[in-house]
Amino acid sequence: MIRWLILQLGNVYSLIIVAYCILSWIPEPRNAVFGDIKRFVAMVTEPYLGLFRKLIPPIGGAIDITPIIALFVLQLVVSLVARLF
Repeated sequence: MIRWLILQLGNVYSLIIVAYCILSWIPEPRNAVFGDIKRFVAMVTEPYLGLFRKLIPPIGGAIDITPIIALFVLQLVVSLVARLF
């Protein structure tokens, strides 16, 4: 049960990171609800992604690969922790 919960939480957070990446391509909306969702997703993901942004600068100054590396590390850690249970 705990293993399943750890795996599911890792999957949900991975989806939130992917949603953040997709939402970052969309200009700031005029719709207040959509803007609130975008800010919430950023608030949830920025602390984790910020750890990687300190270590890995954008490629060419414009391409940010930190979400890819963050997702890889997240899945690795979730897999290792789930194996303990």
